[in-house]
Amino acid sequence: MRIIKAKDYDAMSRAAAHIIAAQIQLKPNCVLGLATGSSPIGTYKQLIEWNKAGDLDFSAVRSVNLDEYAGLTPDHDQSYAYFMRHNLFDHVNIDLANTNVPSGVNGDGECERYDKLIADFGGIDLQLLGLGVNGHIGFNEPDDHFSLGTHKVTLTESTRDANKRFFTSIDEVPTHAYTMGVRDIMQAQRVLMVASGANKAQAIKDAFFGPVTPQVPASILQYHKDFILVAD
Repeated sequence: MRIIKAKDYDAMSRAAAHIIAAQIQLKPNCVLGLATGSSPIGTYKQLIEWNKAGDLDFSAVRSVNLDEYAGLTPDHDQSYAYFMRHNLFDHVNIDLANTNVPSGVNGDGECERYDKLIADFGGIDLQLLGLGVNGHIGFNEPDDHFSLGTHKVTLTESTRDANKRFFTSIDEVPTHAYTMGVRDIMQAQRVLMVASGANKAQAIKDAFFGPVTPQVPASILQYHKDFILVAD
């Protein structure tokens, strides 16, 4: 495990963007596992800036996103498909046909389809993660076991509460989501996590300086062969 301590959010975002950019330059047709939420937005902004300057080429990049809310269509303004278009895809020269977000409306057959998609790509070269305040990664919530492949999960109240700021009320926050499993994440060649804010300090301590336990899903990353944590 490698830890990069950044002085602030902007420095964290630049450090993470440098790592992603290096992956793209090393392997232009790489498979990027991408994340949503407030933590990676600055990283995406930096990547967009480099792309517009002609320093970074997304034309051959393929992407798979971690998760999507169950019940939300891709055009819903709180869907993660919409988030990715708004915060990255619409602003770089990536082929939208090569971008993939789990469907929130295809039913449970989506799980098998998404796992096959990742396998057909040959796996993920670099997986970007955020960190939930309860230690979740993707939407893999605290549990009594580590999940395997893509699956439908019931969101905890703490996760729904953390995300309610994006909705009119807590009642509008979906109760379920589809998410890559821990196996999918752990099989990525490299995993990069961005964690920002004082409210993530306890989650970082529990995940990376405590025991490996499914009660803190991110703790499994202690076993990953090439894991980088960038935190402010």
